[in-house]
Amino acid sequence: MVADFRRFKNLSPFELKDKLIRMATRKSGRLMLNAGRGNPNFLATLPRSAFFHFGQFALAESERSFSYMSAGVGGLARIEGIEDRFDRFLAERRGHNGTRFLARALSYVRDQMGLPADKFLHEMAEGILGCHYPTPPRMLPLSEQVTGHYVLKEMTGDTLARDDVDFFGVEGGAAGMAYIFNSLKENGLLKKGDKVALGMPIFSPYIEIPHLKEFELEQVAIHADPHQDWQYPKSELDKLRDPNVRIFFCVNPSNPTSVKMDDASMQEIARIVQEEHQDLIIITDDVYGTFADNFRSLFAVCPRNTILVYSFSKYFGATGWRLGVIGMHKDNAIDGLIRKLPAPLTAELTERYSSLTTDPNNLKFIDRIVADSRLVALNHTAGLSTPQQVQMVMFALFCLMDEGDHYKQTVKNIIRRREATLYKALGVEPHEDANAVHYYTMLDLKSICRSLYGNEFAEWVAERSSTSEILFRIADETGVILLPGEGFGVKHPAARASLANLDEYNYISIGRSLRKMADEYYQAFLKSHD
Repeated sequence: MVADFRRFKNLSPFELKDKLIRMATRKSGRLMLNAGRGNPNFLATLPRSAFFHFGQFALAESERSFSYMSAGVGGLARIEGIEDRFDRFLAERRGHNGTRFLARALSYVRDQMGLPADKFLHEMAEGILGCHYPTPPRMLPLSEQVTGHYVLKEMTGDTLARDDVDFFGVEGGAAGMAYIFNSLKENGLLKKGDKVALGMPIFSPYIEIPHLKEFELEQVAIHADPHQDWQYPKSELDKLRDPNVRIFFCVNPSNPTSVKMDDASMQEIARIVQEEHQDLIIITDDVYGTFADNFRSLFAVCPRNTILVYSFSKYFGATGWRLGVIGMHKDNAIDGLIRKLPAPLTAELTERYSSLTTDPNNLKFIDRIVADSRLVALNHTAGLSTPQQVQMVMFALFCLMDEGDHYKQTVKNIIRRREATLYKALGVEPHEDANAVHYYTMLDLKSICRSLYGNEFAEWVAERSSTSEILFRIADETGVILLPGEGFGVKHPAARASLANLDEYNYISIGRSLRKMADEYYQAFLKSHD
């Protein structure tokens, strides 16, 4: 059986998960508890209700345009008088949470953000109907305004001005990363053999990207220290001083360790960029930032050098919607690097983007990302689908108007209660860390054994069982699915458990199952010492 486990050592944790699921479901009549994937089982209902109610308004607007037809054919929404018609629509549907939200949202957009109500309603109506190509392709104008306000509030604490940042709506964070890396390569900013630094541990697909044939990059690991609450020691961050490191790529708060970068680390990175490495490109995936207290992105402290990727997937329970944005400061170092490219490469890029503008040399990098996402020639059909953009706006307004952060506190409390429940059933105290966001928890196998039965037992287990073997045995004997920490770049035996995707009572079962297995190991340990 051990040989079978070794066969799977090179698999991504998410591919290994499928093997574990098959193992966990072999025994009929037993509940399989999959704590391996981070898809939440909670979601934001009010902005969805608003979306579906607004769809009825938009449909009525379309039918009104071609009201003489009886074959189910509608026309385009008209902006003249649209605000009055919307007020009547809301009055006819008083008492629905979704329509009350829409009334508040229009007031917020008009009175707090200073956006024209009629243009906003018209953009949302045409957007939700999906009757036009996304225009401009990067993002609908007012959708970018609303979404941008939300993202900058959550990621930077409004320390950056909305008008100083461009956003590109993308199909979730995964698409954002794929587009960014592709455009860095296409524009000569990333070549085979270049060094890319990864903040480790990290979401496992990001470890795989540099090794792909398309890139063949040299990976430099920037290791967070578990003994320093998963923060980056200065000695590790010093690796970023190497001028040959082209990119620093990180997830913040981290996956799988679920810890936000502290201020000292961010300031050290900012110091390195300002004093020694002005050309360093930083890519930060901040999908879990909205679960943190007082979160600040690297985009807030190094805006000129940082490309921000934010996804709506986890916080709003919207993984199926595929909603995300790429954000870049308008005065950014990446555009400066493009202007410094060698003349022959500049000539090639001028030809590449010549169908888009009469001045290709001054085409911003974020607009190159948009074009490259559709092989340039199909740039006019680029962009996130307009109904997706409308739902993203509803999510953004939902949080912008939530002055008491009621939704935020509720979802944070959900995952924190689950963590407390898991560790209580396991019989171990969870580690306290002010920077933890609790979306995942790292079950440090050695530490758990040490807490339960002492250091000698912990060493005994570590010598006799690999992480993979333990995870397969957990799946086989208890039906619980966990993911190996080593697949994310964790250097010691540990397993990642999601605290987002199961109900609270399930975490009692997981904790008890893990404790039962630890007790069985301990009995074997005692027998070996007889």
